[in-house]
Amino acid sequence: MTKAVRVHNYGGPEVLRYEDVEVGRPGPGQLRVRHHAIGVNYIDTYFRTGQYPAPSLPFVLGNEAAGEVVEVGEGVAGFKPGDRVAYVITLGNYAEERLADVKLVVKLPDSVDYDTAAAMMLKGMTVQYLLRRTFAVKPGDTILFHAAAGGVGLIATQWAKHLGATVIGTVGSKEKAELAKKNGCDHVILYREEDVAKRVREITGGEGVPVVYDGVGEATFQGSLDSLKPFGVLVSFGSASGPIEAFNLGVLAQKGSLYVTRPTLMTHMAKRETLDEIAKDLFDVVGRGAVKIPIHSRRKLSEAEAVHRALEGRETTGATIMHP
Repeated sequence: MTKAVRVHNYGGPEVLRYEDVEVGRPGPGQLRVRHHAIGVNYIDTYFRTGQYPAPSLPFVLGNEAAGEVVEVGEGVAGFKPGDRVAYVITLGNYAEERLADVKLVVKLPDSVDYDTAAAMMLKGMTVQYLLRRTFAVKPGDTILFHAAAGGVGLIATQWAKHLGATVIGTVGSKEKAELAKKNGCDHVILYREEDVAKRVREITGGEGVPVVYDGVGEATFQGSLDSLKPFGVLVSFGSASGPIEAFNLGVLAQKGSLYVTRPTLMTHMAKRETLDEIAKDLFDVVGRGAVKIPIHSRRKLSEAEAVHRALEGRETTGATIMHP
């Protein structure tokens, strides 16, 4: 038996139960992994509430973790007990141990510790596909990134700056503005006090930006469109404020032949070679210190309910991790 945090019924943080679960031995193509650190992400709340339905109830929450291999299943090549590993796997990671499909597991280089890996696998690989694969940021680009002081945002602003971009970030408070500036933002917009699109136009001399990265969703959608220059790209990768409802595609024509895309990490990492490329790029920039992974909260797995309350209360900056 091992301890895990499970959801038996969809709802608020109070539905999270810290309890015993059976893990079992790894089957063909699986690894049994003992977690050293577990990542916490806003997407975890979507699964807990049922906004993203789980395959069945009850289920173990959690989408990223890092640990060591303790047992290898039949037919597994390239991994052995004692290997340091990390992964993004939908559900199952709020646990002391789990069975993991080897197709989704990557080896962790010595340059990256367990806490950092757990804090960055989902967020960091998301940033990689956003900045390197969805809209390839290049020197001289000016980009807008919403929620710049969040877990994804603090990684993205550093990485975009490393790539030579001018970075505009939106944040909800002066404290978060300072944090964003320390992590690569050239310009910070307080979205509760300022008109985001108007400020973007002022910063860019009326032009707008070629790309907006928006993980907020409904609340920022129109402002994101209004911040783009002609032929600009709105990359909608999350819906923290609620999903974007159906809209008239003609609006994209009116605002300058705009593009909108809704990518996911799971699509990008569906092929093993792409997963390895994304992870290698992330490990490289972090290992060299070009991108630092800010961990602002370390909690116990048994405190998952309190962790979710802080997350939904917008009380967090950077990454939160839990230790078994």
